[in-house]
This record gives sequence, C-alpha cells and structure tokens, in this order.
Amino acid sequence: MTLEVGRITKAHGLKGQLIVNLTTDRTGERTAPGALLFAGDDGRVLEVVKAAPHKNNWLVSFVGVTTREQAEALQGMQLTAEHLDAAELDDPDAVFAHELIGRRLVDQHGTDHGEILSLIDNPASDLLELSGDRLVPLVFYVEHDDETVRVDIPAGLLDPDEQV
Repeated sequence: MTLEVGRITKAHGLKGQLIVNLTTDRTGERTAPGALLFAGDDGRVLEVVKAAPHKNNWLVSFVGVTTREQAEALQGMQLTAEHLDAAELDDPDAVFAHELIGRRLVDQHGTDHGEILSLIDNPASDLLELSGDRLVPLVFYVEHDDETVRVDIPAGLLDPDEQV
C-alpha cells in the first residue's frame, strides 16, 4: 500500500533537479538519500540522491535523472511512498490517517457511531469525519485496532439529545 507524499512541480536548472511539493510531515524520511518514491500512475521508482529545502518546497535529485529533459518528463507527477509505521519512526504514539479511515468509531461507552469517512486537517486538532457531517476532534482519540477507533468524547458531542 502506498500513500501520497507529494507532487513534482517543475524542473530546476540543467542537471535534472526537481522542485517537489511534499505533503507529508515526514520530510526527513522521504528526502533522505536512498529513500524510494513512486512517480505517476505506472509507479516509476525514483531513488533520492539528495534533497534540500527550497523556499516552500524541496529541491530534489533522483538517481538516473541527470538532464533537464528527463526532469521535465516527470513534471506534474504525483509522488507516493510505502507507509511508515510507528516502529520505524521510533514513535510508538504515531497514528496515520490510513490507519483510521474506514474503521468504526466507538466511544467510551461502547456506542458505535459509524464509519470514519475521512480525516480533515484543522489547525486546532485534525477532525475525524463521520456520515451526517459529524466531526470528532482527534484529540479524543484513545486507541485503534483493525476494525475500530476508540475515542473518549464529551457528552453531547455526537448525540445532541444527550444530557450534558
């Protein structure tokens, strides 16, 4: 399973460097020499040679991309990568969107509130979106397994008739 991690914006210079807009918070892992990224629908494998921050993006060199023409052929391609798990990141508390979407949301009382449809980026706290435009801030997350996401939510958050 691969996850979207960014997009190649454009070629930079004459030696095959590319401007890459990364959409991951794990830029260190995705831009390290030897990191593998997959480009486009055919999943072309690109190995990072070197990368450096460049304005609000990254300037990246890939193995085998050494001319401007080769770089321009990659322009606009979506980049994906294998998912990283918490053990690889030395962060046992890390939780990833793909681990939550599609699972059932269950509160501290055992009530099933339905399937998690998406994760919405929000400055205060990411939001778990359920059907019926119901939202649960991720700060109430407790744990998850292969089928459910457990949350400890305040009374009335998902049931407006519940006594607060």
